[in-house]
This record gives sequence, structure tokens and C-alpha cells, in this order.
Amino acid sequence: MKAKRCLILVLLALLAGCGAYREIDPNYSEDIADFSFMTQDEEELSLADLEGKWWVANFIFTNCEDVCLPMTYHMSMLQDQLKENDLDVHLVSFSVDPDYDSPEVMKEFAADYDVDYTNWSFLTGYDFETIRELSIKSFRSPVQEPKRGSDQVLHGTAFMLVTPDGKMIKSYNGLSAAEMDVIVEDLNTLRELDKF
Repeated sequence: MKAKRCLILVLLALLAGCGAYREIDPNYSEDIADFSFMTQDEEELSLADLEGKWWVANFIFTNCEDVCLPMTYHMSMLQDQLKENDLDVHLVSFSVDPDYDSPEVMKEFAADYDVDYTNWSFLTGYDFETIRELSIKSFRSPVQEPKRGSDQVLHGTAFMLVTPDGKMIKSYNGLSAAEMDVIVEDLNTLRELDKF
């Protein structure tokens, strides 16, 4: 009986957390674990630095042969749309291949996408297990080491919306250009409701 009551309380807590943003149909309620990583400019960016800001995260790597290219292009599109809508949102791209993706390599990669670093950070400077754990536990996004004979890391393709208090509340298809419009619509809805 205690276990059943405990489960009900946990479910109610999750629903209450998502309920604050129900207008945008949240599909998660995950606290982001504390982190402090290195940007493309060799500066530290931590969860504490993002406190008080809405942000969108994804997981990529620079020598990716397939999904990371459209994902980064879509993030670039999203950055443009955020500016057009005067939405102050930070974008964070975590590398899932930190051994290869030095800050210099990430900056070179980002140059192909006309990135504005004032609100988009490319993060590295940790080991693979650290980013794998963060991706899976905080973002519910899978990450697997490359198969034998390959250098291609397997990872999720979602873009995740994170609240100013560090809670991931919604994921979007990072391979769909149309989903960038949905992210902007959701953020505009939150702003109209004074939740931004």
C-alpha cells in the first residue's frame, strides 16, 4: 500500500511540474544534472551560467557523416528565427565525440553554419562517459560508442527545450525543419503567458 501511495505522489509531482507549461504540451519533466564544460572559445559554460534563461540543447559531433549536418543546419535556422522573433534563448550543442572535438575543431565546424556565438555554444572538454551519462539521464537521449571499425557515435537527434530553472520539458525532431517553427511557436506562447 505504501509503495502504491508513493508511486501516486511521484506521478502527481511529475504532472505538476509539467502542468506549469501545459500550453505547449510538454512531454518530459527532467532535471538537468549539474555540468561545467568548455566552449568553442575555450571558456567555461555551466548549468549555473544558464540559470534564468530558456535554452535548447542537442547532441552532435563534427565528423558525423549523416544526422549532425541537417541537425546543425536546423539549429542555425532556429537561431535566425529566434532573432526574428526577439526571443532571448540560448542554444547548446554538446559534442558526443569529445576526444576528437576540441574547441578549435568545433569552432571550425560551426563556421560552416554562420553561427552567432552570442547565444549558441558548442561544448566539449569532458570524457565520453560523462557526456553519455548526461545525455541519457538528463535528456533521455541515447548515446552509444561507435561500432568496431567505425568512428561514428550513435546518438539521439532531438532538440530539447530547457526551462530557466534547469528542467527539460519538451523534445522536438531535430531532423525536421518544420519543428523549428514549433519551437518558436511554443516559446512565443510562453512569452505571451508571461512564462518566458
